[in-house]
Amino acid sequence: MEFLATLETGLISAVAIIKFCLESLSIACVVIGLIKTLQLAWQSNRHRRSHPSFSFNQFRIRFGTWLSLALEFQLGGDIVATTVTPTIEALAKLALIAIIRTFLNYFLSQELETELALEKERSQLTAQDNLRDF
Repeated sequence: MEFLATLETGLISAVAIIKFCLESLSIACVVIGLIKTLQLAWQSNRHRRSHPSFSFNQFRIRFGTWLSLALEFQLGGDIVATTVTPTIEALAKLALIAIIRTFLNYFLSQELETELALEKERSQLTAQDNLRDF
């Protein structure tokens, strides 16, 4: 029995470390996404006159992609944490968190797909306009 208690303690410690790592990756995704988005904004501001095609949607797409990845890491951390303490309360909390994050991720993905389609349509229209100018 002492061996099992030692294993359980080790498992709890390992899960805590894994959860911490996943949550840290989530935070890193948000920070990296913010930095990359700010870089894009800075570049578009510098090149606004020569490349007027930069739009706010590109910033949203860039940051939204990173947020979606961050949500995946957060959900993974919650799942790992619940494996050690599978009480009814913990499982209900995980289910609620999973549902909320899944909906957030779903709607974020839908919005990103819509934005990408709009960007593609705009670039095609711009290309057609450029061809007409010749």
